[in-house]
Amino acid sequence: MSAKSARTQLRVGRLVKAHGLKGALKLELYTDDPDGRFVTGAVFTLQVPESSPWHGKTVTVREFKWMNSHPVVFLEGIDDRSAAESLVRAILWIEQDASAPVVEDDAWYDHQLVGLDVVRDGDVVGKVVRVDHFPAQDLLGVQLTRDGDREVLVPFVKAIVPEVDMAAGRLIVTPPPGLFEELPSDDDHSEGSSDEVADEDVRGA
Repeated sequence: MSAKSARTQLRVGRLVKAHGLKGALKLELYTDDPDGRFVTGAVFTLQVPESSPWHGKTVTVREFKWMNSHPVVFLEGIDDRSAAESLVRAILWIEQDASAPVVEDDAWYDHQLVGLDVVRDGDVVGKVVRVDHFPAQDLLGVQLTRDGDREVLVPFVKAIVPEVDMAAGRLIVTPPPGLFEELPSDDDHSEGSSDEVADEDVRGA
C-alpha cells in the first residue's frame, strides 16, 4: 500500500546498502513490478538531502538482478563500493503520467487520496487533506470532523487502512487506541491505589 506523489512521479525504491566491491546497491522496493521498473537504461530522480553531492541529480540503471532473494541494482558511473556508499538511503523516483491508470495493486496518486472521507466503524470521522512521504512509510493527514481544525497523521499501511474505495470516495480505518482520541488518564487508578494504602495504614494502627 503506497501513495504516489502529486509531482507525477512514482517512488519505486530506496538504496539501503552497498553490496560488494563493484558498486552494487541493495534495494528496498516500493513497487510491485521491480523487473519492469529497473530495466537497463531506466532513469531515476534522487531524493537526497540538499547537502548531498547527489542533490538534484539522476541515476541510470546499468543492471538489475536478484542475489540471494535480495534485489540489487548497478548504476551507471557507480563502479566501486565508495561511490555506492555515497548513495545509501537515497530514494528513487521515476516520471509517470498522472493521467495514466494505476496498474499496481494498493497504490494511488496523492490527488486521488486527498478529499476521501475517512470511515471508522461505519461513521465518517474525517477527511484526507494531504499525504506526506517518508522513507519508512507514507502518512495521511486526516482532518477530524468533530475536532474542528485538529489533524492527525495516519500511517498508510494495510493494518490501519485496510480498504480504499475510490468509487465510494472513502477509505476505511482501524486505528490503534489513542490515534484519533486521547486515552483515559490513570488518575482514577492512582487515587484508588492511594486509598488502599490509607486503609492498610488504618488497619495496621
